Amino acid sequence: MSPSTPDGLTLPAPASASDVQSDEAYDVVVVGFGIAGGCAALEAARAGARVLLLERSAVHGGTSSMSGGHFYLGGGTAVQRATGHEDSVEAMAAYLMASTKDPDEEKIRAYCEDSVEHFDWLESLGFEFERSFFPGKAVIQPGTEGLMFTGNEKVWPFRDNIPPAPRGHKVPVPGDTEGTKIVMDLLRTQVEETGVEVRFETGVTNLVVDDQQVVGVTSRSYDKTGVVLTASVILAAGGFVMNPDMVAHYTPALGSKLFTLGSSYDDGLGIRLGQSVGAALEHMDEPFITAPFYPPSQLVKGLLINKLGKRFVAEDSYHARTSYHVMQEPDSSAYLIVDADHYAEQQMQLVPLKDGYETVEEMAEGLDIPVAVLSETLDRYNTHAAEGSDPDFHKHPDWLAPQSTPPWAVLDLTLGNALYAGFTLGGLAVTVDGEVKREDGSVVRGLYAAGACASNIAQDGNGYCSGTQLGEGSYFGRRAGRHAAKPA
Repeated sequence: MSPSTPDGLTLPAPASASDVQSDEAYDVVVVGFGIAGGCAALEAARAGARVLLLERSAVHGGTSSMSGGHFYLGGGTAVQRATGHEDSVEAMAAYLMASTKDPDEEKIRAYCEDSVEHFDWLESLGFEFERSFFPGKAVIQPGTEGLMFTGNEKVWPFRDNIPPAPRGHKVPVPGDTEGTKIVMDLLRTQVEETGVEVRFETGVTNLVVDDQQVVGVTSRSYDKTGVVLTASVILAAGGFVMNPDMVAHYTPALGSKLFTLGSSYDDGLGIRLGQSVGAALEHMDEPFITAPFYPPSQLVKGLLINKLGKRFVAEDSYHARTSYHVMQEPDSSAYLIVDADHYAEQQMQLVPLKDGYETVEEMAEGLDIPVAVLSETLDRYNTHAAEGSDPDFHKHPDWLAPQSTPPWAVLDLTLGNALYAGFTLGGLAVTVDGEVKREDGSVVRGLYAAGACASNIAQDGNGYCSGTQLGEGSYFGRRAGRHAAKPA
């Protein structure tokens, strides 16, 4: 790196095996104890490997413990069957292929084909997804319901070509994070019972290499440093949303007006460790950005307009897709219009009420939109909604209703006024088994990656499904663990 390289982009130089000494050796070293790292360590140990798991913080969980608790699973899980929702590997794979910007068919097929088995594996940790379904629109189920739609499966054009099925499986605990914490606690118990050695407050500082092969790590715990030699290193150290230099360089769309979703350790260290030995990066410019305007669900029946007074997206899109489209509009400005028959105070308080208006003329003046344009947009929406149709954006009939009863409430989805939150989606290029790849497609021997520092099912904000992070992180973490445990 040049002297002008920002600190957050600096790569930790690999150490040569000939220059270090160590009294410790393991078959597999896992870096990071989130969902991906925990699953990787557990599967590697079950495969017979001697495993060391290093975690920089004082507790397990990482950013996984901050998530909403959804696992995106399908193909006929026990919850889907119990609630009467038909699904197939083919439908799930077709949907993920269609909703992913640059789909990796091999990874998507593997994830879908193994989804039911992975569901069963998760429950074998010691909990059970409730066999119940939440039919409404919400970011998180309000209760303990085990299944809901967490993507755009029922949104046009996906629903016309692929049979929709709900695949958002949530651990049966009310609230945003407690369910995932339970999973992480159970995972920690299984990890420790399987004989994995876990060291907290111990961060990896560099990779150790020998003839272009990763053969160990250097670490630091307070003022104590160490060297551990190993046959395989699995990087599962999170994303880079808390590294402003990396965000500015790779994902400027996250900007400065967003609340970042991550822990203090989502600083991109795992990614930079991989880069230090020649790893390629994928989809680093893709962010997840959202400011949901529901619940309550009936707000979805309103109409969303830009600052020019025009609709631009189907309002029944999943919240990440809607937010993605807001970002494409002039000045990232948007307003949701809901009439007196359908307005109820928003329960999440992420999108503020701009004002209420008794007439369309007052609303046009308040939004600085020509009254003729706003009237035309509102009249066209109402006319077709009364007929149960939306020829412009094909909004599902379940969420269509005329917005014609004054007064009208206007919710402000403009970036900087609404509280948008985001995180990063890109990471190290890896094979289906987690082997880290170089730009030429060759693998870096001895190095694996999983979770938020790897790029697997590379959905962008336009097609993102909640539950993908926990689902693919745990699944591909397992694959990396098993593969890393194999004798060379």
